[in-house]
Amino acid sequence: MAPKMNTGLDIAENLSKIKTRIAEAAAAADRAEDEIKLTAISKAHPVTHVQAALAAGHRIFGENRIQEAEEKWPDLKRSFSDARLHLVGPLQRNKLRRAIALFDVIETVDRPKLSRALANEMERAGSCPDCFIQVNTGEEPQKAGIAPPDADSFIKSCRDDLGLPIRGLMCIPPIDEEPSLHFALLKKIAARNGVNELSMGMSHDFEAAVAFGATFVRVGTAIFGERPPWKPSSQV
Repeated sequence: MAPKMNTGLDIAENLSKIKTRIAEAAAAADRAEDEIKLTAISKAHPVTHVQAALAAGHRIFGENRIQEAEEKWPDLKRSFSDARLHLVGPLQRNKLRRAIALFDVIETVDRPKLSRALANEMERAGSCPDCFIQVNTGEEPQKAGIAPPDADSFIKSCRDDLGLPIRGLMCIPPIDEEPSLHFALLKKIAARNGVNELSMGMSHDFEAAVAFGATFVRVGTAIFGERPPWKPSSQV
């Protein structure tokens, strides 16, 4: 069965509902609503869905595949120059140049070799997207991210030795564990390193993330509906 396709009205309504829930979660945590930004995860969704969200006034989006983002976003950015695009998926060193050219924020700086290559490419390009360090809070072997015991030294190296514009930390908690434990850990690492931004929380747990200090929450399914399988345009 094909996934349900949301209409533009559905997407506008969904955005409004999510923003209301963010505001309520912020109030419950005694935080200001404007401290929390919503990153609409549009990966694998068609351009028409993104256009509907843009038409509803939303401006922060996340994609996890560079090729897909290149197919969708250059024209969208020309039409909506204030849109900001976050890379929320793995970044390979051979795609650094393309990522820096398109993304405003790279949320998945996760290993020393990548950080060094990223610093070199930013210097070459003369362009410096904001960077978040991905922390593998659950220390899952199959998942990207720096391990928590190594986070302090990695943050210092990225920021002080390489001069990367480290603005925040990001995590994806294990699906079978209480996410609040991981949000609390990420907040603790950020606090002791003077890092101000936290990207954490998704469709099923963003309210808990707000309670633990998230400044960006990443929501896809609750806005755009079920994610259809993505295929490069050359295979469509």
